[in-house]
Amino acid sequence: MKAVRIHQYGEVDTVALEDIRVPEIGPSEVLVKIEAASVNPLDVKLIRGVLHEYFPLTLPYAVGTDLSGTIAQVGRLALHWEEGDRVFARLEPGPGSGNEYGRGGAFAEFASVPARHLASAPGKLDLGLCAGLPTAAATAWQALFEVAHLNHGQSVLIHAGAGGVGSFAVQLAKYIGSRVIATASTENVELVRDLGADEVIDYRKEDFVAGLKSIDVVLDTIGGETQLRSYAVLKRNGTLVTITTPPDPQVAAKYGVRALRVGHESDAARLALVAGICDAGALRVVVDSTFPLSEARAALARSASGSSHGKILLRPNL
Repeated sequence: MKAVRIHQYGEVDTVALEDIRVPEIGPSEVLVKIEAASVNPLDVKLIRGVLHEYFPLTLPYAVGTDLSGTIAQVGRLALHWEEGDRVFARLEPGPGSGNEYGRGGAFAEFASVPARHLASAPGKLDLGLCAGLPTAAATAWQALFEVAHLNHGQSVLIHAGAGGVGSFAVQLAKYIGSRVIATASTENVELVRDLGADEVIDYRKEDFVAGLKSIDVVLDTIGGETQLRSYAVLKRNGTLVTITTPPDPQVAAKYGVRALRVGHESDAARLALVAGICDAGALRVVVDSTFPLSEARAALARSASGSSHGKILLRPNL
């Protein structure tokens, strides 16, 4: 089969499309024929080696975490699943040995996936689009509902509302009846408004701090100065939740708020909940661009540019 791999850390132009053997599955795994994979900022960081301390890769490494597809083979202990089932999953980044979980490998034609980490793909969503859900939508879910405990009637400020995580966060927060404010670039204001945001702040023209106060939750997807300035818009005992750099507890204490970082954890049950919202017609995947597997370098470069909105997809069959 074809798979995208790296043999050393470097820039995204070091990845190579190679012919390798179709992976063998263990008793509790399934083999998935991949319909699509999605590119995440994490993939670029892994390739560059900047996360080596947390995710030491065994080289050569098959790149990619998020996938959707159909089951081609079922292990003897994975009988909950059947050949032909439509599924989506997140492959944990990092090293793996034997048939253990933790290998990456979504940028390929086939992948072996532990059965316990699979979820049935939403029936009302194109199977390829489902590849955009595992990391981004589940991170938004985890941040808003499991960490910040956002609820109906509360207000939330979502930074980068057109981004991978942000675009899902806007929709999820709106679905539960929160008042949703989001920041976006000029060209993405209408997109974010269409996703359900009650108010969209063009960060190139407006200062989000100037017009906001007493916000219940801030979802920070940017970090740095944006994170620091976000404390000022929170109400006392509000919550800042970030997916970037860990917040400073002393700054949080100064403002009398909670500040927490989300380290995304793969969870099939959470993915099943996300699928349910998709099938309810309340969650869509915003696609920035789609590339064939042979153009993985271009897809990764698009992600590395930081100028994409929504999800970047790779499709082996294009």
